[in-house]
Amino acid sequence: MNGIDKLSETSEESGKQDEGKLEGSKWKREAILEKTGREYFSAGEDELKKERYNSSVVLFFKALTSFSDLYLLKNIGKSPSSHADRFRLTKERFPEVYEILDKDFPFYQESYNAILSRELAEKMKNDAETVARKAKIEI
Repeated sequence: MNGIDKLSETSEESGKQDEGKLEGSKWKREAILEKTGREYFSAGEDELKKERYNSSVVLFFKALTSFSDLYLLKNIGKSPSSHADRFRLTKERFPEVYEILDKDFPFYQESYNAILSRELAEKMKNDAETVARKAKIEI
């Protein structure tokens, strides 16, 4: 055991997997995204309380992406494998989610090179909450 619990990706070409196994895999992926999203969100709140705003921005953005991926999985049956894929899928199918991701991604990137504010961390928190509601997740 390497300490990582994730689904192994299967190619669409190998479509010989039985339907029940695929449904189980989708359910497991949903459970993982929900658990990690909640964990990132909770940790973001902890960091916000400690006035560690850069960390809270990063964690709220990670929660946002987990909830976005979960929303995609629930609505189109697949989740992205990269930021580029996430942006493409949301832009094509769910522009309201894309707008949030597109607006917040630069702040996530800036967290490496700037001192971020409480106000920004709170905005990121609100955006993560918005997407969690869309994905029907209570946090």
